[in-house]
Amino acid sequence: MTSLNDQLETLAQDFAALSVPQRLDLLLEFADALPEVPQHLTEHPDLLERVVECQSPVFLLVEVQDDVVTIHFTVPREAPTTRGFASILHSLLNGRTVDEVATASDLIPDSLSLSAAVSPLRLRGMRGMLARIKRQVEQKR
Repeated sequence: MTSLNDQLETLAQDFAALSVPQRLDLLLEFADALPEVPQHLTEHPDLLERVVECQSPVFLLVEVQDDVVTIHFTVPREAPTTRGFASILHSLLNGRTVDEVATASDLIPDSLSLSAAVSPLRLRGMRGMLARIKRQVEQKR
């Protein structure tokens, strides 16, 4: 597996190389790729934590088994930008070790050249997702 920093750098370069409308298109491609939560979580939505920084109803849960992090998100399809943010974080952090996720840069949302494409409030939501992922990982160490 590629290192987290290398994967983030590649993704950041991909976004930076695009025009603002193309960045939004790429974000929407990520939105379509967000995996659905497994059945055990759809039957027990109370296990997921609300990300209050997001305008849309976003919930997440981090599971850790054998030092490997699994991240689950629920984000409405009617919120494609937010789904894109969740999917980016999922693609970067899911399947990583506890240490990799716990030490992931807090600047991931700022490194993707999206500030010209989306509002600061939306980026705040992505930061909230990342902070909750890292906190849940720390709690499950």
